[in-house]
Amino acid sequence: MCHNCAATAGPALGVGTVPSRRSVAKLLALGAGLTALAACTPDGGTQPPSSSSPSGTPASPASTTPSAGPETSTAAATEPGTVAAPAPATTSAPTPTSPAAGLAKQHSLTDPASPWLVVNKHRPLSPADYVPADLVQPNVALAVSGEAAQLNSTTAIAAEQLFAAAARDGVTMTLASGYRSYGTQVATYNSYVASRGQAEADTASARPGFSEHQTGWSFDIGDGGGACGFQPCFADQPAAVWAKANGHRFGFVVRYPWMFHETTGYYYESWHLRFIGVEAAADMANRGIATLEEYFGLEAAPGYL
Repeated sequence: MCHNCAATAGPALGVGTVPSRRSVAKLLALGAGLTALAACTPDGGTQPPSSSSPSGTPASPASTTPSAGPETSTAAATEPGTVAAPAPATTSAPTPTSPAAGLAKQHSLTDPASPWLVVNKHRPLSPADYVPADLVQPNVALAVSGEAAQLNSTTAIAAEQLFAAAARDGVTMTLASGYRSYGTQVATYNSYVASRGQAEADTASARPGFSEHQTGWSFDIGDGGGACGFQPCFADQPAAVWAKANGHRFGFVVRYPWMFHETTGYYYESWHLRFIGVEAAADMANRGIATLEEYFGLEAAPGYL
């Protein structure tokens, strides 16, 4: 995933009354979404195409707010421009009153090897330079190579099932960005700090050690043709529509859903899928719960501490 769209990227949305999608689209046209989407590029060094082209369907969230994948940690990077990491979050299990507490099998929220790990702007990875021990390349259509084509073994198996089911339904899906190492994130984040300053960098790139991509539990999808890649309009593409409707059957959720940036810290990323297991993903879908923060009973994380 690649992508970090902090809630501070542009005028605040979702605070007070929710603005119309038309008004948000206007903000994007003025460039409010360009910085946020820059963080969503797998190589981090170049900006993706402009996100100012709305999908013409007012009812579609794709025509509004930009989104990006927050795969990085606030852990201190060793180059200029980075910031010191806060102490790792201590909430290691779902709160007793959370929806997830009702599931028979429980998992850690802080162990990077756990499918329930929650990484957000309040919860860095520990250790910050964590590397999954079981990185593999899934047998799916790839739009990338190298480390970005890898996932942890559990996610890889589930991804193969997801992609195969989509293909049976006539939907083309590609792996657009998978694992991203701590070192890659350091270089990406520091390049933004050097060129834009830290405040703006935090709206465009996840800090090292705060990225889901580093865990191997998440990845970004494409449609095979590059249509609307890492842009808001991707939400209207068949791959995104199918994944949103069917991902829970294979243990996946859309990690950064529409209009929940004040909770997740990132604008809508229809391309960013996160594996949490079939039981939990299906339970979230059945309950109509959109974010991991709500499901596990955690505080919202709109910005870094």
